[in-house]
Amino acid sequence: MRKTFPVILLACLLVLTGCSGGVSSPQESFVSGNGSVTFISIADRMSAPKLQGKTLLGTNFAYLVGKVGVVNVWASWCSPCRAEIPTLIEFAKNYPEIQVMGILTRDNPVNAEALSRRLAIPYPTFIDDSLLIGFKGSLPANAIPSTVIIDKNGKVAARISGAVTVNSLKNLIEKVVNE
Repeated sequence: MRKTFPVILLACLLVLTGCSGGVSSPQESFVSGNGSVTFISIADRMSAPKLQGKTLLGTNFAYLVGKVGVVNVWASWCSPCRAEIPTLIEFAKNYPEIQVMGILTRDNPVNAEALSRRLAIPYPTFIDDSLLIGFKGSLPANAIPSTVIIDKNGKVAARISGAVTVNSLKNLIEKVVNE
């Protein structure tokens, strides 16, 4: 009995250590969207949160109601996020009647800033993850990436859960701009 006790104790410690889970990274616990689109009728829309604060490049920015807003939630380690950035850049350049913005989530700002500079992202990206809480009552970002469309009156009009496509984003923007 005395000889088996240390072996049993060691086995128990190994099992318990293996169950601790260790440290998880943001990449291990994110939900990827499937590209589904949700549109809210004008009568049922809720106000978007106030979008202002420090950006990834160190400036301050405030979204002003009156323009349609396109808010993209992303992270530099997220492959679908990186894949959709050229589409968002093109929309930012080709649609002066909209304001494209990003919200960085679950990421290291240094890595995201390097990616932003390398791709010459022309729109501001907020680094305040708490801005996402403001969408809770309407259409929260439920995946990475997610893109929320805000109408000219500052109300949440639509969401794309997952990577945007040219067609999905174009259809939503034109629908909301023409309201």
